[in-house]
Amino acid sequence: MATTPKVMIEANGLSKYYGSFVAIQDISFQIPEGQIVAFLGPNGAGKTTTMRILCGFLAPSEGSAKIAGHDVNSDRLEAAKHLGYLPENGPLYLDMTPFEMLQFFGEARGMEPGLLKKRIELVKQQTALNQVMDKPIGKLSRGYRQRVGLAQALLHDPDVLVMDEPTPGLDPNQIHEFRKNIKELGQKKTILLSTHILQEVDAIAERVIFVHEGKLVFDGTPAELKENGSLETSFYRLTGNHTAEKAVVTEEAHQ
Repeated sequence: MATTPKVMIEANGLSKYYGSFVAIQDISFQIPEGQIVAFLGPNGAGKTTTMRILCGFLAPSEGSAKIAGHDVNSDRLEAAKHLGYLPENGPLYLDMTPFEMLQFFGEARGMEPGLLKKRIELVKQQTALNQVMDKPIGKLSRGYRQRVGLAQALLHDPDVLVMDEPTPGLDPNQIHEFRKNIKELGQKKTILLSTHILQEVDAIAERVIFVHEGKLVFDGTPAELKENGSLETSFYRLTGNHTAEKAVVTEEAHQ
C-alpha cells in the first residue's frame, strides 16, 4: 500500500495585520515531500510576508506555520535544521569571498569541521561556483551572487528550500541555469518558490499557489490554472484586471 507523503511545509490560517492594514488573511496550505511549488501573485500580494512567517522571521497575527512538522515559532531551532531560505536580497557579505561566507555560516550553524569541508565542496559543485570561490562577493555578477545565496541555503543539506523572487536581475542564460538547478534539487527536496514571473511556473512548477490582496485565490496544477486560457489570462482574471484579460484573449484570437 502506498504511503502518504510527509507534509514538509504547512500554513494554518496565517494572517498578519499592521494596524488596520491586512497584509495576509487566513492563508492555509500543505506541501508534501518532494514537490516544487510556485508561489504566484502580483507585487504586494503577500508572498514575502507569508514566506517570512513560514521561515520564522516574522510572527503571524493569527495562525501557525510548520516546517517538517516543527512549529517555526515554538520549535524554531529544530525547524531551521530542515529549512534553507533564499530571500530576495541577501544574506551576502560583500567583503567576504564565497568560501569565507560559507565557512562563516557553517560555523554559525555549529557544523563539525570535517562535515563542513565536505558540504562546502559539494555545494560549490552544485551551484557552479568553482571559478569564484576566492573572489570578493562584491565583485561578482548578480548571477554569481545568486548562486552564492543558493549555496548558503543548501549548506546544511535541508529538506525544504524556500526562495523569494530568485531570478529577477538575471540574464536569460543565468535564468536557464538557475531553473535547471532548481529542477535538479527538486528531485530530493521540497521547494517553495515565490515569483510573479509566469514563465517560472511553466518552467519548473508542479503546483501553483496563487495569492492576491493577501488572500489565497488558487491552489492547483499549472494546467488547471490555465484551463480557461493562457497563464497570462488566468493571472489577469485572478487579479481582477479584466481589461488586460480581454486584450490578451483578443490578441490570441487573431494569432
